Amino acid sequence: MSQAGSPGRAYDFLLKFLLVGDSDVGKGEILASLQDGAAESPYGYHMGIDYKTTTILLDGRRIKLQLWDTSGQGRFCTIFRSYSRGAQGVILVYDITNRWSFDGIDRWIKEIDEHAPGVPKILVGNRLHLAFKRQVSTEQAQTYAERLGMTFFEVSPLCNFNITESFTELARIVLMRHGMDRLWRPNKVSCTPVHLVDKLPLPVALRSHLKSFSMANGLNARMMHGRSYSLTSSNINKRNSLKKAKIIRLPQSPPKNCTRNSCKIS
Repeated sequence: MSQAGSPGRAYDFLLKFLLVGDSDVGKGEILASLQDGAAESPYGYHMGIDYKTTTILLDGRRIKLQLWDTSGQGRFCTIFRSYSRGAQGVILVYDITNRWSFDGIDRWIKEIDEHAPGVPKILVGNRLHLAFKRQVSTEQAQTYAERLGMTFFEVSPLCNFNITESFTELARIVLMRHGMDRLWRPNKVSCTPVHLVDKLPLPVALRSHLKSFSMANGLNARMMHGRSYSLTSSNINKRNSLKKAKIIRLPQSPPKNCTRNSCKIS
């Protein structure tokens, strides 16, 4: 995962996602449904790997995704192992009309845990537009995903249903996993003391503006501090006055059958 430092970049974060699953589950269909981005691999290597980029918007941040479709054939397992080491997220894809592809998810999870342990994963059931041929029920896939702590989506590249939503959710999980949620919070600007402004290596005009800002900010802080202190002092005085007040209790009359003279009120 990388963060764009140049203001000329067209994105704020760059994430690398892998689409894994058995062959002929429609991973290429998911990439083909993305209209934006480039389809050329930045490394110029295409055998067994399909590549596509897309840019999503997440809470006002532009996230560029590099999507790598690793072939599900056994002869490309070595390529998958090399590409999985640098991935920030994995999309496990199966075909809802092919029961065998859903049963093979366990094998792919073992490969991921071996070569990329701890990488966030989501489960995607592809070809929802062929639901009349369904062999894997939604409830079964949902239960399986919840047992492994994964988010579950059913998508349809033909209808462009849940494609971007699944990518966005995985990007959110990855950024939260890396603690990047703090970048969504407003930045706090520290105030430089007035006597240190002159020592900054800045032009004279800029230093004068900073000095005026620092003086005004310090005055506001003192006013706020004095206001809070006066409220605190008044509260303390009120508590002290309550402590000094004497508690006067009315004398209780003795019982009627009491024969002692000391119990009688004169």
